[in-house]
Amino acid sequence: MTSVEEERPRALLAGASRRWVRMLPWAVAFVLCVALLPTTIVVLTADYGLNGGLASGLAVAQAAPLLLAVVRPLHAWYVVFAADVAGALALLTVDFEERLLWPFPPMELVGYVGLCLALGLRERRRTLVLVWLVTAAANVGLEFAPSHGAGAKGLLLTILGGVALLLGGVLRERYEVQRRLVEQETISEAERGRRTLLEERARIARELHDVVAHHMSVITVQADTAEYRLAALPPDVRQEFTSIAATARESLGEMRRLLGVLRNEEAHGELVPQPGLAQIGQLAEATARTGAPVDFTPCDTSGGAEVPEAVGLSAYRIVQEALANVVRHAPGARTQVSLSVSDPVDPVDPVDDVDDVDDGDDGGEGGGARLTVLVVNEPPPEPPAGPLEVGGTGHGLVGMRERVRLVGGTLDVGPLPDGGFRVAAQLPLTEKDIT
Repeated sequence: MTSVEEERPRALLAGASRRWVRMLPWAVAFVLCVALLPTTIVVLTADYGLNGGLASGLAVAQAAPLLLAVVRPLHAWYVVFAADVAGALALLTVDFEERLLWPFPPMELVGYVGLCLALGLRERRRTLVLVWLVTAAANVGLEFAPSHGAGAKGLLLTILGGVALLLGGVLRERYEVQRRLVEQETISEAERGRRTLLEERARIARELHDVVAHHMSVITVQADTAEYRLAALPPDVRQEFTSIAATARESLGEMRRLLGVLRNEEAHGELVPQPGLAQIGQLAEATARTGAPVDFTPCDTSGGAEVPEAVGLSAYRIVQEALANVVRHAPGARTQVSLSVSDPVDPVDPVDDVDDVDDGDDGGEGGGARLTVLVVNEPPPEPPAGPLEVGGTGHGLVGMRERVRLVGGTLDVGPLPDGGFRVAAQLPLTEKDIT
């Protein structure tokens, strides 16, 4: 990781959101380089009397690395600092006026201050301190060179460089603090959302327990004790109460598992076997005991077709919801439940006035074998006196569509011309078709 970062360093202010801010370091470096390069040559040759070739070499070494400072300020400092010190030593070989600034002329001060600002924006505090100490040591050492006395003006490089390093460091640390604050606020917001979700799940679990568990427990107890509380119950009535108690206990068990999922944020799925095709017959029997005749045709898998667990669970829930709707909206109606393995080129025949919902693959070529789930009920023998439930959620068909979509199947639901209702689903049996 470190080698990659060294090969591809980021430019100064590269993380800024605005483009002009990201381009600012390049613009400043370019202006400094273009302005200082000819100025240094002219001043060193005309004012200080330095040889033109040597002055040009020093000017290039002192100004050109400022472009490198945008991405590698420390590397640029090595070159510029060495060139500045070499220039100060070279000026010792010529005779220039006492009024001229030495050991570092004004144009070198400008370039060095800009370089120190770039260092402050990029390097750590320890590096900045070392850079300043090296600068101060070189500046003070040159001040005591022969034929030149020490003076306050000669220490301008140390003073201005230190100010620039301090300013850049403060700006960099301020930016880091703000960035960490934003990250912390993002984490805090995520934690608040997570806590709100957990609180809402706990509230739903409490309400579900308070509203449903008590009534289901009462039903179970009453059904279990009916044969002891009520004398001379016929055998068929006693069997009916036993069935009611078993159904209530099963519902309580499923509700407890649901409460466990709601209360445990780390629950990744059910740990008990899920219902499948084998349990659909029990659904038909339980519905028949309510007074609605149900004809059930099980699936013939003797041909070797294997039903994936997800498909079996989806088929079970679809039949469960369809039969529940029959009990609610068409009590006593004769119902036919059939399961079969069909080829995708033989889709379920369309029925007039049926709401066609296609939630997956269209059953074209290459789709593989499919499980056909068909639940058709006739009109009720008598119009319902009133709704079995008050304030129903109306989420049954939505749930069917979601389950069919998850396994990549198709779903047709809708009323029949004679007043009945039909639910037909085709679910893929091959793993590649299950999405």
